[in-house]
Amino acid sequence: MELLARELILSVIITSKKTIDANRLGLIRMIPITDVAKKAGIDKKFLELYGKYMAKINLDIRKNLGPRKGKLILVTATNPTPAGEGKTTNSIGLSMALNALGHNAVVTLRQPSLGPVFGVKGGAAGGGKSRLEPFEQVNLFLTGDFPAVAAAHNLLSAMIDNYVQFDHQPEIDIRRTYWPRNVDMNDRALRKVIVGLGGRYDGMPREDTFIITSASEVMAILGLSMNYHELKERLGNILIARSEQLKEMYAKDVKANGAMTVLLRDALKPNLIQTMEGTPALMHTGPFANIAHGTSSIIATDLALRLFDYVVIEAGFGADLGAEKFFNIAARTGDLKVDACVIITTIRALKTHGNDVLEQGFPNLEKHVENMRNFGVPVVVAVNRFPDDTDEEIELIRKHCSMSDVKVEVSEVYAKGSEGGKDLARTVVEIIQSQPAAPIKYTYDLDDPIKTKILKVAQQIYGARDVDYTTGARGRISSLEKRGYGNLPICIAKTQFSLSDNKGLLGKPCGFNVEVVGADVSNGAGFVVIYMGDISLMPGLPEFPAAEQMDVDDDGNISGVF
Repeated sequence: MELLARELILSVIITSKKTIDANRLGLIRMIPITDVAKKAGIDKKFLELYGKYMAKINLDIRKNLGPRKGKLILVTATNPTPAGEGKTTNSIGLSMALNALGHNAVVTLRQPSLGPVFGVKGGAAGGGKSRLEPFEQVNLFLTGDFPAVAAAHNLLSAMIDNYVQFDHQPEIDIRRTYWPRNVDMNDRALRKVIVGLGGRYDGMPREDTFIITSASEVMAILGLSMNYHELKERLGNILIARSEQLKEMYAKDVKANGAMTVLLRDALKPNLIQTMEGTPALMHTGPFANIAHGTSSIIATDLALRLFDYVVIEAGFGADLGAEKFFNIAARTGDLKVDACVIITTIRALKTHGNDVLEQGFPNLEKHVENMRNFGVPVVVAVNRFPDDTDEEIELIRKHCSMSDVKVEVSEVYAKGSEGGKDLARTVVEIIQSQPAAPIKYTYDLDDPIKTKILKVAQQIYGARDVDYTTGARGRISSLEKRGYGNLPICIAKTQFSLSDNKGLLGKPCGFNVEVVGADVSNGAGFVVIYMGDISLMPGLPEFPAAEQMDVDDDGNISGVF
């Protein structure tokens, strides 16, 4: 009976989604990408067309552009529920609202990973009347950047094993081979594997791992590189292993970085698409924020700041993850200044953090506001309104935030498009004009010891009391510092659902310790990865993945991608 009920529910969902998609196909009128480019001030000679509605921007355009002129608006959030709180939808809606008010604005976003698309969250192209087009292509392969990253990553894996197979010198110690393989899909069965079985002609048997493409150092490198020279140099500096004599071995030692750059040549070019209102959008790279640095590429952001007056950029998950890394890693790398920060929250998220009591969830919001202000950035809170949210609940949030002199605006871009984001857009512009952002106050200095950096983030951003270390993590950090990696920024991988490293510790916890369970260096990307709590670089699918609801009809129309 339970199985039958589930099948009936899925049938209703699939049927309704087919109807929605069919209606959408009839209502959406995309404009040619050449017209979108014209709005953005991009000459068509710099476009590389991928059909009628998508294009890559040739990097030669930078030779024709002046200095950065735009104001950068960072969109982040409180700690989310599993379904997310609508940062992408509201980032798109804010950019549309700014354009509707007469400003020259763009949104810069990460590309969706197939893991969440076919898993639990769905896509990352917005929703309702605030989404990107062409919707299905954006949520699937777009212009092929993710497959290019996966290919470049796995090419290096193959070349490492080939180097070992032919006993090249210096000889790699296969017990100290750090480079995994990757696939852009949630597949827990690949977390730990054995490769090289079958005899001497099939390779050297050894343990290996798979990670999801969004967690690949190649993805991070693509997102942090400004040109081909830097891309190839960073790829060459990937630490892959140590030799039998404990010599550091890099991708350039197996002569892989040139070919990897070949595979990534087109992927380094930002993608130009459009919102459903025909305004420009840049979408490029896709690092996760809970296990990577979690924001769109530096090169796309740089182009946007040279072309537009207002640039909206999203940082993944809550402000304790994506926004912290945006400031301490991405802004440092790209020499970026943040002019305003929008913190998205929902009544459902605040109730989740307050044991179903709205007011008890306010401390979680307070902590994120405090963190963003501590970076020296003016803050606006945006309540992403759902149909069952009441005016009384929203007024409670408004009154609470007013006590800390924080402005609150309601966003209804999902239901109303740009019209539902105009109040938020006006407030953001007003704050940018009246409260010039100060230079970024980074959480730590680069010359701080690694443990000091971790402690500063844990105490100042998460609100932790102290940091515990497993024996293995302590040894890894000591080794990394002795080998010269101690002056890099840190990228902490932890749960997105809590300010702590325990997804069950909701609200604004206090008196807790976080536990560091491991550490690695992404030398090409230029940061040290710190693992806290129960974190995996290869997610698994939920019991009933979103993929079950997807289909293609006899005419080739896709349904169920949301």
